[in-house]
Amino acid sequence: MTNTVSLVALVVLVSGAIVLPQQAPPAGSPALYKSGAELVAALKEGAGGAQTAAVSNTDQYRINIVRRLRGATPLAHAGNTEVHHIIDGSATVVTGGTVVRSSSGAAIEGGVSRHVTKGDVILVPADTPHWYKDVEGSITYLEVRFVVPAK
Repeated sequence: MTNTVSLVALVVLVSGAIVLPQQAPPAGSPALYKSGAELVAALKEGAGGAQTAAVSNTDQYRINIVRRLRGATPLAHAGNTEVHHIIDGSATVVTGGTVVRSSSGAAIEGGVSRHVTKGDVILVPADTPHWYKDVEGSITYLEVRFVVPAK
């Protein structure tokens, strides 16, 4: 429970101000600030109907803004925990279960489906399949991906 509370606090802190050490900060400031408008303007078209904008990516973590225009292929990131904070839009997200591939594509069997909207936070534990199955128009979220240190 403590880890979950800490992760949610991190997401609230990061998504509230987007203050992250990434480049040389302005003189006298220990952090770099990126406004929401700058991040949305930086969204770049990617594969599979998604747009992404890097907030800060290192070998320790990945922080991106993601906008999905349609459902995505189910996947699980080996060894990486993810937190998604929904900034705008809504969709059905499926977590858990098993990724099943067929000639017509991929899906998750046995997962839990939830309808998510602006303000919701999703914690996806390491190696857990997840999938934005049904996107209603578009969905934009802050994605924070990291490895949880061993205890």
